[in-house]
Amino acid sequence: MKKTTCAACDCELGPETITVKLGGKTVEVCCQECAEALNEAEAAASATSRGQK
Repeated sequence: MKKTTCAACDCELGPETITVKLGGKTVEVCCQECAEALNEAEAAASATSRGQK
C-alpha cells in the first residue's frame, strides 16, 4: 500500500485530509495549518513573480 504524505510537512496523511489547489495542481495536506502555510507561500511567490512585495 502506498503511503501518502502531506505536501507541506511530509507527515503521513490520515483518513481526513484537506485538499488545496495550488497553481492548477491539487495537493493534500494533513491539517488546516499546513493548508494555510501553502496558500500563504503561493501568494508570496505570486506577488514576487509579479514584482510586488
